[in-house]
Amino acid sequence: MRAIRSVLIFKLGVWAGIATAGFFVKRAFPSRGDEESDELSLVAVFDGIDLKSRAKAFRGGSMLSWFGGIAVDLREVELAPGARLSANTFFGGIEIRVPPTWRIESNATALFGGVDTRSPAQDDPDAPVLTLEGMALFGGIEVGGEADHAPTDG
Repeated sequence: MRAIRSVLIFKLGVWAGIATAGFFVKRAFPSRGDEESDELSLVAVFDGIDLKSRAKAFRGGSMLSWFGGIAVDLREVELAPGARLSANTFFGGIEIRVPPTWRIESNATALFGGVDTRSPAQDDPDAPVLTLEGMALFGGIEVGGEADHAPTDG
């Protein structure tokens, strides 16, 4: 019985530490950027962010999801040359919708999670390029267009 109680107290301490660290991360790194911003800095810690951008010269930015989720729609964005987006998730998810005319170059990695980048223009050398960097740790990053999803029965 003592061993079980020790394990439960340890787990409770770990989760309390993660929650406290998340609170401080959220306060130290607030989200910046809106629908018109050419550069985004989005932080979702224990919550979610849903953004539809209409930027005129999108340069990229950063996204951090920690026990939360971020959904960004970039289908109405004009991409600036050299655009780079850093997406990192820890026990969370990031979904980025892009136009089918963009090419995605991904350097993102996953550990106990997944990174899925799909772009119909992947073989078009003249397509605008969005470079994706980052890490999915116990979470997922998905980049693609709306047409990438298979229809579901409702």
